[in-house]
Amino acid sequence: MVAPSCFFKILYDFVSYLWAMIVVTGAAGFIGSALIGILLERGYGQIIAVDDFSDILKHKNLEHKRLYAKIERKIFFEWLESNIDEIQVILHIGARTNTAEKSQEVLDELNIEFSKRTWDWCIKGNIPFLYASSAATYGSGAQGFNDEDSIDQLEPLNLYGQSKHTFDMWVQKQSTTPPFWAGFKFFNVFGPNEYHKDRMASVIMHAFNQISATGKMKLFQSHRSEYLNGEQKRDFIYIKDLIDVLLFFMESRKNSGLYNLGTGKARTFKDLALSVFKALEISPKIEYIPIPEDIREAYQYFTEASMVKLKKAGYKGEFTPLEEGTKDYVNSYLKEKAYI
Repeated sequence: MVAPSCFFKILYDFVSYLWAMIVVTGAAGFIGSALIGILLERGYGQIIAVDDFSDILKHKNLEHKRLYAKIERKIFFEWLESNIDEIQVILHIGARTNTAEKSQEVLDELNIEFSKRTWDWCIKGNIPFLYASSAATYGSGAQGFNDEDSIDQLEPLNLYGQSKHTFDMWVQKQSTTPPFWAGFKFFNVFGPNEYHKDRMASVIMHAFNQISATGKMKLFQSHRSEYLNGEQKRDFIYIKDLIDVLLFFMESRKNSGLYNLGTGKARTFKDLALSVFKALEISPKIEYIPIPEDIREAYQYFTEASMVKLKKAGYKGEFTPLEEGTKDYVNSYLKEKAYI
């Protein structure tokens, strides 16, 4: 039996944990805003949202969310100087995520240097640091998608992927680290709060919009002989599953390292399109169009995360099958344009 004094200490520690400051960068974006929504649903109170809040298309992502503070990205490090002792954890989701970005300067600033400075502040403040990497670091996938292998030989296919890989490589060379850290190679994430992403939104959102408007869906043709049209495969992960993993590591703070974050099961784009038709109760009609030339050479035909390392770290959660995730996304969110 737990002694009363021990019980109250445990209760005090738990309440303090729930109400300590949690910093989320990229807070106005797709994953960051959904993460904040679920943190609030689970009772975490003092959420610090960090971002460039000038994009009005993202405003609804944070609308009606009870935030402790909103900090503009450009003054974040100045703010840290005065608040470092009160922060429980930093969830660094912010990045320039446009995979077609051509400005090396922008990617260096937002995806590499900003991340390095945040890492250094976590060391200074003894703060756990969780950050978003990307499956784009694997490039063509010719060397597989195993997060237990060395990452030294990976060759990303675009500047975005290279920026994420550069930071991953830098992290792995650091002899001094935050008390706990974890990086996550996000695979193909879909779910609510991506309404602002336009061309970079998930294929499921594009499918919903196209099918709702025209009754049919356009998919990319294959430009490689070993793949039929629509048979390109990706590891699609529902955002609620992704956030469950992030919160598991945030709460357990064990086994620092770099992890894949997909489902471990690749599915075809045709499967995805059919799941949207089914969710909408519409007979399937699919057309195939050429991959745009500006992304054709960097287009991944297959991704599938190895999830062994994540399971070894103690994560026991199951991942939502594509059809179930699509059904929930379409019927609970897209139809009403609802948010987490």
